[in-house]
Amino acid sequence: MNKPLTDSIPTPFSLSLGRRTLMAALAVTPFVPALAQFRVEVSGVGLTQLPIALVPFKGEEGSPQKISAIVQADLERSGQFRGVDASGQALDEASRPDLSLWRQRTADSLVVGSVARLADGRFDVRFRLWDVVRGQDLGGQSYTVPQGDLRLASHRIADYVYEKLTGDKGIFSTRIAYVTKAGSRYNLWVADADGENAQAALASPEPIISPVWSSNGSQLAYVSFESRKPVVYVHSVSNGQRRLVANFRGSNSAPAWAPDGNTLAVTLSRDGGSQLYTIPAAGGEPRRLTQSSSIDTEPVYSADGGTIYFVSDRGGAPQIYKMSASGGAPARVTFSGSYNISPSVSADGRWLAYISRIGGAFKLQVMELATGNVASITDTSADESPSFAPNSKLIVYATQLQGREALMTTTLDGKIKARLAGQAGDIREPDWGPFQKQ
Repeated sequence: MNKPLTDSIPTPFSLSLGRRTLMAALAVTPFVPALAQFRVEVSGVGLTQLPIALVPFKGEEGSPQKISAIVQADLERSGQFRGVDASGQALDEASRPDLSLWRQRTADSLVVGSVARLADGRFDVRFRLWDVVRGQDLGGQSYTVPQGDLRLASHRIADYVYEKLTGDKGIFSTRIAYVTKAGSRYNLWVADADGENAQAALASPEPIISPVWSSNGSQLAYVSFESRKPVVYVHSVSNGQRRLVANFRGSNSAPAWAPDGNTLAVTLSRDGGSQLYTIPAAGGEPRRLTQSSSIDTEPVYSADGGTIYFVSDRGGAPQIYKMSASGGAPARVTFSGSYNISPSVSADGRWLAYISRIGGAFKLQVMELATGNVASITDTSADESPSFAPNSKLIVYATQLQGREALMTTTLDGKIKARLAGQAGDIREPDWGPFQKQ
């Protein structure tokens, strides 16, 4: 699609389910756009935000999507950038800008571009990035896309800019999955990383819980209650087809993908209490990992696939442990507080996000695994289901604001937060998908 322009609220710890839950689908529905899109609100000030100017793209007034505004919102939500006034300027990717003017406006970087409708109905989107301080052309891209992919093109522009200026890969063209409950109806959604462009993947009158992406982004595992008990399914995102993976006696819950995409870790009570097992993602006989008289649940794999983090009350209260992905003796990871659940491990292996009950409030915590240092990074009291962005720089989580459930993203230091405020019911159980292939 792209060508270079130049070569340049948490419930108590549960015996059967643990904390990570989803909502199940009686009806497998085709992808349809959500009627109510999100409103993105960015709050907070970071210490090292890069000032960037985004001039409205030439021809943007005739485009169904305001490309420059989407790119700017993406960059600001990352916590790494702040917008600079770009009013009164008319530039496109072919222009040679007066960089001294942008230095006067305190911009370190400048993005210019254009969007034009082609005769076949598609759109030609072009942009160029300038380093204002060094006076360098940092290159650009062009995209020829149908109208429905204008937002994706915008996110890919933001990815390009982010990577060029920070050295880290951008996550704006990735996707998130989450669940809503409206009345008695549950829906599983797949949306852009900014919460827009939501598509319905599943709908059911029974709960759907614990959605989790496969490592290549093609499948979601989740737990369905349509059989009046928790059962694990794997769902193909592209065509809506699904297969039953775990429907054993008792509870089947808390699926987690191994990085190779061939195996799921799950929590089963088939042999008595809730214990951890692995099972082929295509279905088959489970292999038991833990052998305890306690509740072991909520497994998650490390990015290299060698370690499983999980929640257990083997010490008397829920805490996070880790063990070899093939089983073996667990080691305790969390020691602050008496109730720690919902682990999520960053792709770079540096960070563990989880939920801690502190004085009756449920708070998002971030631990640096090398040191064990823990920071509480929210001022809300009903946080749940943290999930790292694939570049390890942001966390999406669910919480309650003004009595309503909402999705939030936050930087790891808690300084920049964005609210993704939905209008289609209670929102919960987000999971951030992997990088998408271009």
